[in-house]
Amino acid sequence: MGDRTLVTGGAGFIGSHVVDALLDRGDDVVVLDNFNDYYDPKRKVANIAQHTENPRLHLVVGNVYDQSTVSYAFKKFPRINKIVHLAARAGVRASQDDPQGYALTNVLGTRIVLNMAREHKVGNVVFASSSSVYGDTAKLPFSESDTLGKPLSPYAETKQKGEELCQNFSCEDDVPVTCLRFFTVYGPRGRPDMAPYLFTDKIFKGVPIVVYGDGTSTRDYTYVSDIVSGILAALDTSRPFEIFNLGNNMPVPLEELVSTIENIVGKKANIVQKKRVHSDVEHTCADISKAQTFLGYASHTSLRDGLENFFSWYKIFVMHDEKLLNSPKSI
Repeated sequence: MGDRTLVTGGAGFIGSHVVDALLDRGDDVVVLDNFNDYYDPKRKVANIAQHTENPRLHLVVGNVYDQSTVSYAFKKFPRINKIVHLAARAGVRASQDDPQGYALTNVLGTRIVLNMAREHKVGNVVFASSSSVYGDTAKLPFSESDTLGKPLSPYAETKQKGEELCQNFSCEDDVPVTCLRFFTVYGPRGRPDMAPYLFTDKIFKGVPIVVYGDGTSTRDYTYVSDIVSGILAALDTSRPFEIFNLGNNMPVPLEELVSTIENIVGKKANIVQKKRVHSDVEHTCADISKAQTFLGYASHTSLRDGLENFFSWYKIFVMHDEKLLNSPKSI
């Protein structure tokens, strides 16, 4: 039998899309997820419900920072030879309220995953990092060779420490690791707290949206299928240690994001303006030339197309089929 890939956080937004792609190409997949309540856990159940009868999907429910749970996954499902480590406490602002919880999952959890990778001689580890590691810098676009700025949130700090762990394990223990810095990922199954989902939902329902700052801050919004293609490319090419940006290289002002959603939804936003939050960086933009060269990465999806795809999913899943959340298929 062939190798297996462990996907931590495999029931989440990005993770479930990675699982889809791996299963679609015939891989054997072990999902480790704790189905936490950062947002409705039933959404995560629904994310992978279509695969529950697939004999190539194996599910372990538990925390990535629990040594016994991660060890169980390797013992129960041997031959794990690749890892996509996506499990993390997410959200820049939310991390301000629970820095210890974020450190537990994002730092200790990463250490445990890397320890298991070393113990079981895993052939390749892909670690999900974030554009947040760059801090609030005036230099654009962000390049992997840049000196990282001071982290503006506990979340950003945990991702910087996660990268440091990856580099240490790679150099000292010969664990091949690729760190991928994601830039504002959006799309179907997206996190309800992120702007593309949150604004679409509230504008569609006629509920006021809160805009922090004057609307000129920019984000490098990246569609989830483009991110998944980069993850698979990194997974399929083992390297001693490397870091790549995965972004769109086309930063969009917040006011443009809102106007695009208004146009797609067909309704005007009721905007409540507030002061910029300190932990939010002003601008992000990915230099993706390195990923293009070494991974063949490309961002194919425009913001308009991506938001239209998301809205099509939103109308079916959230508005027309909410029974999926009320009684999702059992895991």
